Amino acid sequence: MVATFFGEFDLASLTLWLFYGFFALLIFYIQRENMREGYPLENDDGTESANQGPFPVPSDKTFELQHGRGSLTVPSGQRPDRDDIALRQTSVNNGFPFEPTGDPMVDGVGPASWANRRDVPELDAKGHPKIVPMSAIEAFSVAAGRDPRGLPVQGGDGEIVGAISDLWIDEPEQMVRYLEMTLDPAYGEGTRLVPLTLAKIKSDRVKIHSIYGKHFNNVPKIASPRQVTLLEEDKISAYYAGGKLYADERRLEPQI
Repeated sequence: MVATFFGEFDLASLTLWLFYGFFALLIFYIQRENMREGYPLENDDGTESANQGPFPVPSDKTFELQHGRGSLTVPSGQRPDRDDIALRQTSVNNGFPFEPTGDPMVDGVGPASWANRRDVPELDAKGHPKIVPMSAIEAFSVAAGRDPRGLPVQGGDGEIVGAISDLWIDEPEQMVRYLEMTLDPAYGEGTRLVPLTLAKIKSDRVKIHSIYGKHFNNVPKIASPRQVTLLEEDKISAYYAGGKLYADERRLEPQI
């Protein structure tokens, strides 16, 4: 008998090695795609790191954005890093902590830091701003739970700084994202937003534990009374979250 090629060839072994090769290429591809944001790596002082890792930075890829918002090219076309960081190094070596040089809540550093996101509102599938005030949407009302509108706002130090005047709704998700408060003239001017997750609604007041009365005037404002941008959202949330550590010097110490 004349033996054929496949009569002595291990097809099962070939299949296994083809799978190994495919899986290795898949890992390589996924890792490079994962490097489209945040690369090339930088040292703590902002200089480019000498060690970029075992995988090369991917070549540029351009994405067309929805709703006429242009295009985005990554990794080279990323939004620039903030250049106004009010921090100083505590050591010349990488990996050591930085310390604030001013008011960290106002400067947006440490726990109060924010990302340099696009200064445009997040849109729904129809191209409309997702988060809008309830007063601008007739179809929405408070159907369950406690309606906080009209309740006084109390800071973490017990000061009454204003009152809740509106709710900001994530329309597609049908949920409240922010409370809008009108400040008392003694604590600032106009209105401010507070993330619902950082406010506690009680029967007779809305308590905001993270910041004190003196801090409310510096809460980042929004440019439009009808929409909030991605950048504004990041700054607002960062300010309140930073107060968890920076609003009071006693919070800087270990809590037991």
